[in-house]
Amino acid sequence: MLVEKTVTLPLENGDRLTRPEFEKRYQAMPELKKAELIEGVVYMSSAVRARNHAQPHGQIIGWLFVYSTATPGVELFDNATVRLDLDNEPQPDALLRIDKNLGGQSRIADDDYIEGAPELIVEIAASSASYDLHDKLKVYRRNGVQEYLIWQIYNKRFDWFRLKNGEYSTLEPDANGIIKSEIFPGLWLSVSALLQGNLAEVLTVLQSGLNSSEHTDFIRDQLEN
Repeated sequence: MLVEKTVTLPLENGDRLTRPEFEKRYQAMPELKKAELIEGVVYMSSAVRARNHAQPHGQIIGWLFVYSTATPGVELFDNATVRLDLDNEPQPDALLRIDKNLGGQSRIADDDYIEGAPELIVEIAASSASYDLHDKLKVYRRNGVQEYLIWQIYNKRFDWFRLKNGEYSTLEPDANGIIKSEIFPGLWLSVSALLQGNLAEVLTVLQSGLNSSEHTDFIRDQLEN
């Protein structure tokens, strides 16, 4: 008696899949580094360019790493798959989440995936035409990602969105050109320094945020929970 062998098909850009089928095909392709399911459609990344993605990605990770190491209960993840809902499983460039035991809105599942919306997500986008500014933005808003940061490399633009009353509004820099997170006190960013590649100034401004009374109070509240 012949037993027919079930073959797992590879992922292809534009496939329309359920989340379980997406995960099954993704797991069967260990050589694949990044694929996302957005509104039931598969998106697969092409080769990563050095100056237009890898370098800014590393800079964002460095900024968030310094913040997370100074802030108990806050975790940084790089390119982690996130199960948001039945049609959406993105793999953000970077994210910060608050530990579930300390009041965070996402959790780490038994199979080591993030489930639920992290508090903050960052995406490195080529331009304003990217799906990061369209379909993904709508998905993150609908699922309750509290702050969404998009760095448009070609446009030399950095947008920081804050979820309020079910809609994203843009956080504007203060008089000193600094944007301050409303979810993660002390997470400060000099956008002009970042866009100019002045990482020393980016970290100096961040350190000012870490030295602020708001950050001190945030740590105290986290530790008391």
